[in-house]
Amino acid sequence: MIFKKRTIKNIPKIFLSIVIILILDSGISFAQLFPNLGGQRSGTTSLQFLKIGTSARATGMAESYVAVSDDITSLYWNPAGLVSFKENGITASYTQWFVDTKLMNFGAVYHLDANNALGINVTSLSTEDMKVTTEYQPNGTGAYFRFSDLSFGLSYARQMTEQFSFGATIKYVNENLGELQMEGVLGDLATFYRTGLGTSRFAIMISNFGGQISPVGQVALVNGSTATSFQKFPPPTNFQLGFAMEPWMNKENRLTTSIQLNSPTDNAENLAFGVEYAYKNFLFFRGGFKVNVDDENFSGGLGFNVPISFAYAQFDYSLSNYTQLGLAQRLTVNVLFPNK
Repeated sequence: MIFKKRTIKNIPKIFLSIVIILILDSGISFAQLFPNLGGQRSGTTSLQFLKIGTSARATGMAESYVAVSDDITSLYWNPAGLVSFKENGITASYTQWFVDTKLMNFGAVYHLDANNALGINVTSLSTEDMKVTTEYQPNGTGAYFRFSDLSFGLSYARQMTEQFSFGATIKYVNENLGELQMEGVLGDLATFYRTGLGTSRFAIMISNFGGQISPVGQVALVNGSTATSFQKFPPPTNFQLGFAMEPWMNKENRLTTSIQLNSPTDNAENLAFGVEYAYKNFLFFRGGFKVNVDDENFSGGLGFNVPISFAYAQFDYSLSNYTQLGLAQRLTVNVLFPNK
């Protein structure tokens, strides 16, 4: 028992030491630890909108969230986390993406009992009207088109033991670009495990796996012919491994830290670090950064909870910095109802 108590007590110090070493050594070793072996895979997958994070809380922590997932936005980040809270609720997120592109997300979760939960999640991305141009009419033909994406997912989570939970999502995805359409069925599989050592936990998730997808439709070519057969592309599958814990927590304060390894099929492996400070479970400050990710680096955000007569609402806001494109802003509203 003495050994166990000392081990648990020293976990925060050990974890913080590892993080500090990684940060101090990042300028020297990250290039060797994560060589850009994925660079040649860039642009080889379809349905890129599935990679755009939807929750302001998670993106404020640089998307180092797979092992933190303990709220309703777990619908996107880790469905196994849907049994980490007991309330039923709804969530809505708005992302001001780049070049007048907007990403909307809506989700709902219902707990069947203490160990089982169901959820739905809808994500849509759309652009403003764009001119149809050709080689001979570069300023436009007078016609317009829109680019749009849609994902509809159904999630299920089960608490297998006090420490282990499992979650899965099956989703229908659709993409429209002018006269072409692409659709398919993809899946997510995730686990969430509490180690029993303090508040430490780790999680594993494989997202957006499925078969190759190709567009259907026809496109008029310059020579007057039409193209009806197109190349197939795989979805943007991503393997994620995360670890999180609270090195400091009392009745009024909580500090959550997380680290996550991402291994996408269309790019190089990368690391994400995130932190969240909560004061009285009312006011939240978040930050994070990514390593070995092209263009994207720092993120930050804040949030607060507002209790109301029949429920309570959560408001979150985040900013993600892209060195070439600028700032991406996100706003999320969660409304949770007591599950009697």
